[in-house]
Amino acid sequence: MTKADLVDGVYEKVGGFSKKEAADAVEAVFDIMKETLSKGEQVKVSGFGNFTVRHKARRTGRNPQTGSPIVIAERNVLTFKPSQVLRARLNPGRK
Repeated sequence: MTKADLVDGVYEKVGGFSKKEAADAVEAVFDIMKETLSKGEQVKVSGFGNFTVRHKARRTGRNPQTGSPIVIAERNVLTFKPSQVLRARLNPGRK
């Protein structure tokens, strides 16, 4: 699914919007999520899941081709943990 598909879904499911307004609404939601995550805060979407930024420290790894050690720089990574509702929907019949 692409952003354009999301815009089309909002346009079809929510009446009273033009396609431009639906695109603006989707873009506004993503902008708010990006701003919140860039501050290091968590984004919780009820019934969907949690987006969290985690810090990974610098570490030593290995080049898989040569086997020589390399330094992997510290960085922030985005993680997603699905809610129980989403997990149940993805795995029907599993308890």
